[in-house]
Amino acid sequence: MKAIFHTKYGPADELQLKEVEKPSPRDNEVLIRIHATTVTTTDCNARNFTFVPKSFAFPARLMFGLRKPKKNILGIDLAGEIEAAGKNVKLFKEGDQVFGSPGAGFGAHAEYICMPEKGVLAKKPASMTYEQAAAVPLAGNTALFFIRDLGKIRAGQKILIHGASGAIGTYAVQLARYYGAEVTGVCSAANAEMVKSLGADKVIDYAKEDFTKNGEAYDVIFDVVGKIRFSQCKGSLKQKGIYLENMLELQDMLKMLWTAIVGGRKIKGGVSIESVENLNFFLELIASGNLKPVIDRCYPLEQTAEAFKYVEQGHKKGTVVITVAHNSKT
Repeated sequence: MKAIFHTKYGPADELQLKEVEKPSPRDNEVLIRIHATTVTTTDCNARNFTFVPKSFAFPARLMFGLRKPKKNILGIDLAGEIEAAGKNVKLFKEGDQVFGSPGAGFGAHAEYICMPEKGVLAKKPASMTYEQAAAVPLAGNTALFFIRDLGKIRAGQKILIHGASGAIGTYAVQLARYYGAEVTGVCSAANAEMVKSLGADKVIDYAKEDFTKNGEAYDVIFDVVGKIRFSQCKGSLKQKGIYLENMLELQDMLKMLWTAIVGGRKIKGGVSIESVENLNFFLELIASGNLKPVIDRCYPLEQTAEAFKYVEQGHKKGTVVITVAHNSKT
C-alpha cells in the first residue's frame, strides 16, 4: 500500500510517499480502506513541533521521539470502508462505511489501517461524504471537550472564541450556539461571514479591534490558537468567568491550579479524550442541522507535504482534508 512516511524532523518536504506492506487485522481488529484523512495541528506537532508551546518542547520530544520520530505514519482522523474483519469482531462487517480516529497511534496518512473494533470508530451515514466525516473526530472532539466539559456552556451565557475560523474554532462556534450561548467570534475579516454563517452573533476582526479593550465582559473566553494570555483578557471575564486555553504553557498550568484554589476567574485546559459516544453525538447534531463540518481544501495523498505547509501557515478555515484514491494494485 501507499503511505506518507515521516522519518526525520524538519521541513514538510522530508515527508515521503512510499510503498509499504499492507496490514492484516488481528482477531479483534478491522482493516479499513481509507478514503479520507486530515492534516491537523496535532500532526504538525508530531512532525516538527510546529505549534508546541515552548515550555513543553522537551516533553514533546520525549513523547514523539527524542532524536527521530517514533511514529512514521501520521494522520489522526480517518473515514473509509471496512475491507476485512477479524474473527472476533461483532460491531462491524465488510463493506461498512466508518469514520473515527486511531488517536496517539496515528497511521491514517495511508491507504489502509487496522483498528480495534472497540476503538474510536463509528459507522458513517450515507448522507455524509468521506471528506466530511474525516473532518469531524479530532477537531470536533476537542471543541466539545472545551465547550461542554470544561466550559460547561449553558443558555444565556456570553462566550468569546478567539480563533473562531479554524478547525476547532468552527466546531466551537456551532457547539456554543447549540447550547444556547451568545457567541462572539474573533478571526480575520476574510473569514467573518463564514463564522457568522455558523451561528456567531458577533464577529471581531482581530486586526482592527482589541476585544480586551472594548468594555465587554464574557462568561467564557476560549483561546483556540494560543495567541493571548489569561493576564491580557482577565479584565474581559466576568467575576466567575472561565478562560479556556487550548495551548497551555507551563506557567499557565500553575495559574490554573492557583485559580482553582482562590476562586473567582479561572483558567481551564487539558487534553480531550475521544470516544465513540462523542462521534455518535456529532452525527445527531449533523443530522438535525445543528452542526456541519467546515472544509478549507482537499489535497490528494501524494500532496500531503503541501497540505502540511498550508496548515503550518496558521490561517486555515476549518479542516484540511487528504483524499486517498485507490486502484486495483493497492
